[in-house]
Amino acid sequence: MPVRVAVDALGGDRGPDEIVAGALASESAALEPVVYGRPGLDTHGLALVEADEEIGMDESPVEAVRAKPGSSLVRAVRAVADGDAQAVVSAGSTGAMLAASLLHLRRLPGVLRPGIAVVLPARRGPSVLIDAGASADARPEQLLQFAHMGALFSEEILGVRDPEVRLLSIGEEAEKGSQLVLEAHELLRESGLRFAGNTESRWLLEGEADVVVTDGFTGNVALKALEGTILTILGSLRSELGASARGKLGGLLIRPAAGRVRTRLDPETYGGAYLLGLRGLVVIAHGSSSRIAIANAIGLAARGVEHDVVARLEERLSAVDRRPDRETADTG
Repeated sequence: MPVRVAVDALGGDRGPDEIVAGALASESAALEPVVYGRPGLDTHGLALVEADEEIGMDESPVEAVRAKPGSSLVRAVRAVADGDAQAVVSAGSTGAMLAASLLHLRRLPGVLRPGIAVVLPARRGPSVLIDAGASADARPEQLLQFAHMGALFSEEILGVRDPEVRLLSIGEEAEKGSQLVLEAHELLRESGLRFAGNTESRWLLEGEADVVVTDGFTGNVALKALEGTILTILGSLRSELGASARGKLGGLLIRPAAGRVRTRLDPETYGGAYLLGLRGLVVIAHGSSSRIAIANAIGLAARGVEHDVVARLEERLSAVDRRPDRETADTG
């Protein structure tokens, strides 16, 4: 049976036609995208579940989710909760996706807060940043859970054996960082993960670690700074190479290498980020996603289903809670 993925067609900045095009590109014998969108939307043969409401980016996420149960976003999330789909993908409001997922899917047992796990296009190979914006603040125990979530993502989706975990801070020394970072550092050091200490944001694109853990506010700021920097550098390089005859000649010479760099740094390669810690598989795509990014996000969702990420994560977090040192600490 093909993996069935619910696709919210009304969430992206580029309109439903672009999302439908991405869903069409992802369709295969092993993957069945189902589009949730306005009545009459041309899906070019894909199954359409009609939804006569949509949630805007400027709406209050919690209020909109409760006030618009018939919206494409909410209905797509509910499809996973009801067993009509095995995963959901949306390029809509991240806050609304979080609110709808918490309301209809709920958290896995023992999960304090869900975390957004996003793939960074690092030079040494892709790495995982978590949390990239699900929660603005966090407690040390939540960062510990994020580390386990990120490690599982790295193993199952990126194929990294025994991933190295680092904590994002303002310095590599263990004594540097906020109180949150200092306390999380101690928990990670005793976690059983391959924890290698702190890392700084300047090393994120270098790939110093397989998993980088932080709170959602810091992670989201870092992610957007990276995205903006990448776009500016690639745009500036393109402008300079086209500004003169010499630049155009140089552009021809470096085109193969420049193409490889552009491909590696392209955020659309993975297309989306997992919202981990829920009882169902949720992938959040960027609001400006093209059809390529949407297709890749749907493929990412399908891989999560194939690797049984939700069940594996529940098993791992349960094993962490059963560790003797945790039981001693809880009763001491």
